[in-house]
Amino acid sequence: MLSIMAMTSAAFVPVMTPVRPASFATRTLAPEMNAAFLALDAIEPAVSSYVNIWVPLFESAKASGLAPDFLLHWGHGAAMATVLFAMGGFGAFLGWQIRFGKGEEVYALTLGETVRELHPKLMGAMLFFFLLGGQGGLVLLATGGQPILQSAHSSTAVIGLSLLLAQAAIGVTMKDSELGRTVHAYLGTGTLLALVVHAYFGLNLGQSF
Repeated sequence: MLSIMAMTSAAFVPVMTPVRPASFATRTLAPEMNAAFLALDAIEPAVSSYVNIWVPLFESAKASGLAPDFLLHWGHGAAMATVLFAMGGFGAFLGWQIRFGKGEEVYALTLGETVRELHPKLMGAMLFFFLLGGQGGLVLLATGGQPILQSAHSSTAVIGLSLLLAQAAIGVTMKDSELGRTVHAYLGTGTLLALVVHAYFGLNLGQSF
């Protein structure tokens, strides 16, 4: 009888299994790569008020089928990438040609103008399209129900536009200053690289919703 009871009690001894620590804690500590790194909270109310003027127009176009979802989602990115890589890339090439002493050259793509004549026109047009396209991007984000100034894309937009405006100011005021021309050339290249980073964050943002 005692032996039976001993065997029965041994059969019900609980087996202790090791418990692994939860892995979600480490995942929550991973940095959010798309998060804004510039504090734009102070200007967000004013920007939102301006953006909301245009949102109903875009929502009406969406509801009527005039603007399909794909166009509203990716149209801004496609347009701005074209401006950046076509106008910005060629404009930077022209700028360095001037730097290398070829400002009076006429190429097939300069449409009869010299390199020195076309460079400021092309870069001025690029600045105009970025200022206009930036507003469109904010409106399209709001139309999609997304926050407008809380992403790395918005932070790099502020940096990129600030650099473009600084470049324009230097280009207008540098005249024959060798230092000014050197700063303009290298800062211009850095500005384009900053805008490429901006485009990268824009692609990430577009894929996040």
